[in-house]
Amino acid sequence: MSLRPTIDFLLHNWLKVESLQSRQRFADHSRETFDAVLDTCERIAREKYAPFNRLVDTQEPHFDGEKVTLPQATHDAYKAYAESGMLSAAQDYEFGGMQLPYTVEAAANAFFAMASVSIGSGMLTSGNANLLMVHGTDLQKQVFALNEFSGRFSGTMCLSEPQAGSSLSDVMTRATPDGADFEADPLGARYRLKGNKMWISSGEHELSENIIHLVLAKIPDANGQLVPGVKGISLFIVPKKLVGTDGQLTGERNDVALAGLNHKCGWRGTTNTLLNFGEGKYPVRGEKGGGLDGAGSGAVGYLIGKPGEGLRCMFHMMNEARIGVGMAATMLGMAGYYASLDYAKNRPQGRPSGAGGKDASRPQVRIIEHADIKRMLLAQKAYSEGSLALALYSARLVDEQHTGTAEDADVARLLLEVLTPIVKSFPSEWCLEANSLAIQIHGGYGYTRDFPVEQYWRDNRLNMIHEGTHGIQAMDLLGRKVLMESGRGLKLLAERMLATADKAEASWGTEAAALRDALQQIGQATQQAWDGAEPAQALANAVPYLQAFGHTVIAWIWLDVVASLGTDNSLPAQGRKAACRFFYRYELPKIGAWLSVVSSRDPTCAELPEEAF
Repeated sequence: MSLRPTIDFLLHNWLKVESLQSRQRFADHSRETFDAVLDTCERIAREKYAPFNRLVDTQEPHFDGEKVTLPQATHDAYKAYAESGMLSAAQDYEFGGMQLPYTVEAAANAFFAMASVSIGSGMLTSGNANLLMVHGTDLQKQVFALNEFSGRFSGTMCLSEPQAGSSLSDVMTRATPDGADFEADPLGARYRLKGNKMWISSGEHELSENIIHLVLAKIPDANGQLVPGVKGISLFIVPKKLVGTDGQLTGERNDVALAGLNHKCGWRGTTNTLLNFGEGKYPVRGEKGGGLDGAGSGAVGYLIGKPGEGLRCMFHMMNEARIGVGMAATMLGMAGYYASLDYAKNRPQGRPSGAGGKDASRPQVRIIEHADIKRMLLAQKAYSEGSLALALYSARLVDEQHTGTAEDADVARLLLEVLTPIVKSFPSEWCLEANSLAIQIHGGYGYTRDFPVEQYWRDNRLNMIHEGTHGIQAMDLLGRKVLMESGRGLKLLAERMLATADKAEASWGTEAAALRDALQQIGQATQQAWDGAEPAQALANAVPYLQAFGHTVIAWIWLDVVASLGTDNSLPAQGRKAACRFFYRYELPKIGAWLSVVSSRDPTCAELPEEAF
């Protein structure tokens, strides 16, 4: 099966993406230019990514103590992706971009994620450069961001540390001013960094001329102490190789050293690294006339924005990465769905049950004729295509935030705040479940490497962890997003859900009523979770809240999608209508059990002493 018809339907029939052409930023575009971008990405994904998905899984990155070696296929894929212009697709023309709507960019990148998420595309590099375009100086944009957009440099985000993990308030990497005139460097206030960063994707490779690390670190106070908490965190540009103000490499290696590669369950084609900053392996001398004398005083880094505002700046990249992770999880779910659907259509096994029992003399039927196989296929379709629709809907909100009226942009901002934890978490959990069902449909064969579905599951298992674990997304949603600005974001989302229910009432009355009921349950649980409760009590069951919230959002998305079909009764429309009915009958009823523990603030988990385990 091809992904393209689904992409085309969601972009054009449902989201009406052509309407963006009326805005000045996108005036040069048309359905033809959008299709040309999709055609190009679909072709590159088909030719440079998909054929090598198994190869990069088995030929993992190799570190010889000095450099990392990746298969030639990864080099070829990176080059093709960079040359396609997708790294800067949404940027202004003056910066080499296409001024493409983010909705179309997200849809185009879906082809790469489905073909081989393990090879990777440009999510971190684009996110890194996009952050610099918002928070960097003009020279930082020119020297670092533009070279990332061209593919000459690549980028990372360096947050976690071995002792801290997701607890960024416990970051210990130090950044000290590089001499008395540290603020005079044209590339930004120059610091020396010392510390260790863990779980850095694409932290070391030879795919590009340089790697630009965005590093969270703390600047010591006047007494040499690190400011506790996240307020003391600043953000720095730390290039692997030092760069001059003309964007050319100086020939000197920065003191950033690869300590080792993490050996992963999935995503094996992408390096995941432990990096040491300022350990002295690649000592950098101080600048003449004011820098530090001698060598080995730390990795050179340039401050982004103001001291102490690092996390605020980094959230620009983190939120973008969370949507990217959700898309990656979605497309792995979709890849498993297509693989198991193809298998089910061709695998003969068993015979239909009838009034007289099974007749062994009759020929076997294909397994897709069994009701339970159809159940598993519908579940995969409901999870994966629903997640894709949500991701593209959220991308459309990004375009609204950037190019809509002031009022519409503010509404889009708040809706994105509430939906981002769901865009990341729902696909991470339920498209992983889709991959598990794909293995189940294959039976014993699904557990072997003769078929791709086991790799899809392994690749997808990471997505519940990176860019904020499930628990972190849940606490962000219940502890901050639904409460922010007096709950205005949740109210705006509820208004859109109710509008969909009203629109669908005539043809989908039962589902419309179920959506209204689910929304009411969410509202009550939100209020009861916080009613007179301490944060620890309210957040003890944040994950069940996240699950119920996510299911309600996907139910809304599906109802909105099928409401747009009208009287269309083509086979694709029948499939979407069946997926919607499935989700409402098999999945949405689950939210009652999840929300009951939220509303009652059930203390079972929170109060159990560790000795009892």
